[in-house]
Amino acid sequence: MGAGHSHHGHGHSHAPADFGKAFAIGISLNSAYIVVEAGYGFAIGSMALLADAGHNLSDVLGLIIAWTGATLAKRPPSKRFTFGFRGSSILAALFNAVLLLIAVGLIALEAIQRIVYPAPVAGGTIMAVAAIGIVINGATAMLFARGRKGDINIRGAYLHMAADAAVSAGVVIAGGLILWTNASWIDPAISLLIGLVILLSTWGLLKDSVKMSLAAVPAHIDPDEVRTALSGLDGVSQVHHLHIWNMSTTETALTAHIVMPAGHPGDAFLNRLHADLADRFHIGHSTIQIEQGDTEDGCEAC
Repeated sequence: MGAGHSHHGHGHSHAPADFGKAFAIGISLNSAYIVVEAGYGFAIGSMALLADAGHNLSDVLGLIIAWTGATLAKRPPSKRFTFGFRGSSILAALFNAVLLLIAVGLIALEAIQRIVYPAPVAGGTIMAVAAIGIVINGATAMLFARGRKGDINIRGAYLHMAADAAVSAGVVIAGGLILWTNASWIDPAISLLIGLVILLSTWGLLKDSVKMSLAAVPAHIDPDEVRTALSGLDGVSQVHHLHIWNMSTTETALTAHIVMPAGHPGDAFLNRLHADLADRFHIGHSTIQIEQGDTEDGCEAC
């Protein structure tokens, strides 16, 4: 077995942007709206408003979870947690997806019950209160819009609020149709349709967060392309123990052993390699071990 030399590099780390203000505003606005919506729901006996208030409550809890994950991800490494708490943002995204699925289940349950046991509702009041929800939830969603593509934790918060705005819009439409037709079944029917839309949008978030939790290779990276790039470097005869995974919802890490029979080429070579991995594949944390001989140890999948 040849001697090993390892080198760790930090390229463009893609650290999470600070959305603390957005979280604080979103939580405050939606908490106030929950009180108003639930109050009117009890006052006029509207299950639609009460159900929507419950859905809003799950969204506030989701925002709190996402904010907690984003905050913990910024904590520095320690002796026990050598990567810090970066992975907490992945857990937050996973919890958010689960919360959304639970919310969909509650919406569906309430809708079915209201189809079986219809009750008259005050369509005008429902429309007015739900319209406020569209404004609040839509504005909150826009606070997270710029971060939804680069961070699935922020994407989870964005989806929560966008879904809630859609639910409020559905309630407004349902209220208008009830006023027009006096058909109470319209409200639960639209609720079921909205639940389906939320389910479809949440499924992708759930899959991505589960894959990240299992340290899968990020979807935007082709591991074969990375292996080819490393194998094609001057002096490299073999690449093994290649692992690529998400450290957080915004940061990607790589470890690899590369065999160079002529020996270690120097730090300048490794610095260029780390920079190339960051620029070409958006891998900000890479650790490369250089070996001179064939060090395969039976890890066929590596």
